[in-house]
Amino acid sequence: MGHILAIDQGTTSSRAIVFDAAMQIKATAQEEFAQHFPNSGWVEHDASDLWATTAGTCRAAIEKAGLAPGDIAAIGITNQRETTIVWDRKTGEPIYRAIVWQDRRTADYCRQLRDAGHDALITARTGLLADPYFSGTKLKWILDNVDGARDAARRGELAFGTVDSFLIWKLTGGAAHVTDATNAARTMLYDIHKGRWSRTICDLFDIPMDMLPEVRDCAADFGMTRPDLFGRPIPILGVAGDQQAATVGQACFAPGMMKSTYGTGCFALLNTGNTAVVSKNRLLTTIAYQLDGKPTYALEGSIFVAGAVVQWLRDGLQIIRHARETQALAERADPTQNVVLVPAFVGLGAPYWNAECRGAVFGLTRGSGPAEMARAALESVGYQTRDLLEAMQADWAATGAEPTLRVDGGMTASDWSMQFLADIIGAPVDRPVMAETTALGAAWLAGQRAGIYPDQAGFAANWALDRTFAPQMDESLRTTKYAAWKRAVAATMSF
Repeated sequence: MGHILAIDQGTTSSRAIVFDAAMQIKATAQEEFAQHFPNSGWVEHDASDLWATTAGTCRAAIEKAGLAPGDIAAIGITNQRETTIVWDRKTGEPIYRAIVWQDRRTADYCRQLRDAGHDALITARTGLLADPYFSGTKLKWILDNVDGARDAARRGELAFGTVDSFLIWKLTGGAAHVTDATNAARTMLYDIHKGRWSRTICDLFDIPMDMLPEVRDCAADFGMTRPDLFGRPIPILGVAGDQQAATVGQACFAPGMMKSTYGTGCFALLNTGNTAVVSKNRLLTTIAYQLDGKPTYALEGSIFVAGAVVQWLRDGLQIIRHARETQALAERADPTQNVVLVPAFVGLGAPYWNAECRGAVFGLTRGSGPAEMARAALESVGYQTRDLLEAMQADWAATGAEPTLRVDGGMTASDWSMQFLADIIGAPVDRPVMAETTALGAAWLAGQRAGIYPDQAGFAANWALDRTFAPQMDESLRTTKYAAWKRAVAATMSF
């Protein structure tokens, strides 16, 4: 019984990781699934793919670990946030594809909200901005555009959830329609100060509140799995959205601690303790985690395209076959060229929040080739991170400390990328030994609830450093390169 099964349902793949009693990885299983792009700026998933790959990888990970179902004490879930699913309560089947967090189809409606002056209300209640990124307008779009959906919702026949809610519904055979505070906080429908769904905003979007799941702490009883799934019922005891789970997994429990996760996108969170800091720099105020009924808040900066820019090099431009090739290419790039790529493929996130602009490349010469494009792609992630950090430092004036950045996610395996990140922000970057911090965060939430894992202090003491990347770039070069980035972003948005 000393093992925890962590479900990490991401944007491009589903993974299941078995952690032992010492919080070490015993087995992993992963499966990719299809991405759907039916129109420009639209991104969808088949929700049945999310469920099938989740169930399949869970069984595979338990089998790889050589364990029986009785050896799994609990399940923790972490998930891609904001992705929106509406399903029939009787059949459990979605009425439309999952609309992914990257999707920008509701940009016009968000503009209408801003023009009507509703953005102040949305920010005051939810800590978010009126942007297509969040779940609320995606849910409204489904109700408005799927035949009969709104009437069915009013009759109580439909359920809404982010991916965690949908997976829990499936895992429990429809017995539990629940979510946690971190996922709820990303819907644009949840009052993060009062800890409840906002009737005012639901009425504004014409969303029946009966559709919404019950909100619980990150470490709580989320139900038992169906006996037939894994051979016996297993309790689900931990849930957190992926970026909040990574914040927990990086043991960022003290105000002022920061983490940045580099997956499909990049998300930086700064723990602000029990204070919900109102950003003056277009950052988001959100819930980092909630334990024992008490929310811990964070400032968050969201970058829509980080690792996805490497996927674009591979799948779009087809100049690489594997992501790992980008580092070698970048190292061969001509240092006299200053090619700047603004990867606004689905608009720009924080601190710009421009849903309409699209990607652009600046500084091309006749000699520019794959190496220069690869370097520009990797550098774009560093530049965007600096944008976030400068905004956070401006908002978080409570301490004069310059916090070291803790990083995680797939891109952190690239020493070149992490060194450039340290160079361009002019501060140290710490990479932990445990790369799977998102899954670890979900596992710890479930494991400490199950009485297997230590408390916050004990967990933080286990955090181990792999390498610190110290800045090496000359200050004048750093200033010149970042100034070029800012000009490129301004030009992209003006176009």
